[in-house]
Amino acid sequence: MTPIFFLFGMILSFTQLQFTAAQIGVCYGRDGNNLPPQQQVINLYKSKGITRIRIYDPDQATLQALKGSNIELILGVPNDKVQSLTDSKTATNWVNTNVKPYSPSVKFRYIAVGNEIEPSDPLSRNVLPAMQNIQKAIHSANLQNQIKVSTAIKTDLVTNPYPPSKGVFSDPALPYIKPIVNFLVQNGAPLLANVYPYFSYAGDQKSISLEYALFTQQGKNDAGYQNLFDAILDSVYAALEKVNAPNLKIVVSESGWPSQGGVGANNQNAGTYYKNLINHVKGGTVKRPNGPIETYLFAMFDEDLKKGAETEKHFGLFRPDKSPKYQINFN
Repeated sequence: MTPIFFLFGMILSFTQLQFTAAQIGVCYGRDGNNLPPQQQVINLYKSKGITRIRIYDPDQATLQALKGSNIELILGVPNDKVQSLTDSKTATNWVNTNVKPYSPSVKFRYIAVGNEIEPSDPLSRNVLPAMQNIQKAIHSANLQNQIKVSTAIKTDLVTNPYPPSKGVFSDPALPYIKPIVNFLVQNGAPLLANVYPYFSYAGDQKSISLEYALFTQQGKNDAGYQNLFDAILDSVYAALEKVNAPNLKIVVSESGWPSQGGVGANNQNAGTYYKNLINHVKGGTVKRPNGPIETYLFAMFDEDLKKGAETEKHFGLFRPDKSPKYQINFN
């Protein structure tokens, strides 16, 4: 009896370990002039045991490289293509060109219609109609049980984020996000959220300690939190509760820390953040203690052509020559 119980325990532990390990993905952006070819990139994912990937456009070479890899995919609709997908025929053609020919050899998980589109952006009115048309096209292709349609938001759509229980979608964000949330609930899809403790820390060092942002704080604060990641995520969950979506799942579609270009941006802090994040998301948050938390690290490579602040170019886990910047176990 004891050997059988022991064996069963080993099998159970292994299964749980595999499930936990599979929650980590890595975002693959291509805004660089010195990055390796797509097939080499996917080979790197496989060699490091990275089982999920997010890409930001339907790059055909990447999709070809993903065939038979068993790597699960978030496929992005670039922001500049969202408006065109408000036409149902265009949306159907998009799915028939970029999804249907590759499935099931490519394991599509989510389609992200737009990334961090602001409610004030005129483009925002096109997001939900585009999502609806992509959903219809996915249904027509009989892929609705495998692929969920969503969009990726910035967490600053939430106001009053501290304490996290007070989180609520801002007045400008509400008309934009509430119909999207309703769509997600109706279709059993998660909300994708890009969660960046780094930017909160960099913008408010008086109130936010480095330790709180890096998961290294000892003890909890007055709201019961030991790290900023959980506090940000739970403020979004609180906002979802207030729009009658208490059971909607959040997938952390980006999270990372830069290695240079700004305050607190160095290899030591970035390495600490990524290692601690990978370990942390095996569990849950204060509000949602039952993990793991599906999380995508940003990003695979430093991207020297990224626009915006200098930090944007230095989020890579790997250098363009494929050498690791940090010693990280993705499992």
